[in-house]
Amino acid sequence: MSHVSEIELKILSLDALKAACARLGLQFVEGQKTYKWYGTWVGDYPKPEWVKLEDLGKCQHAIKVPGASYEIGIVEHQGEIKLLWDFYYTGGLERKLGRNGGRLIQAYSVEQTKRTARKAGYFVKEKVEEDKSITLTMERRGR
Repeated sequence: MSHVSEIELKILSLDALKAACARLGLQFVEGQKTYKWYGTWVGDYPKPEWVKLEDLGKCQHAIKVPGASYEIGIVEHQGEIKLLWDFYYTGGLERKLGRNGGRLIQAYSVEQTKRTARKAGYFVKEKVEEDKSITLTMERRGR
């Protein structure tokens, strides 16, 4: 079964995405041109409209997830960076990253926010709460 979909996340920085991968113990593979998925489109799930059938499995970079047989493809499309994955249970990605890639979305959001805040002159403190939520506290430098 093929269930290729886009992880809904606006990627502004590959560096922040790399940091998010490191944070989660994932491997960002720069320049990998294909990502592992079911391998055959069987039409059992709607694919992202912007993806052509012949382009499924193709990417500019990939993310390997330990313990999962499938990978995440990092695809550049019309000037934007998109994340494609086959979340079907046999591939193991959703089991590792949560529904809709929630753990990756959280890690990227934290890393991008920290980078943006530091560039704007803030110190950033991070605290992981018992429920796994993350609190960022920012303080202007020089105060």
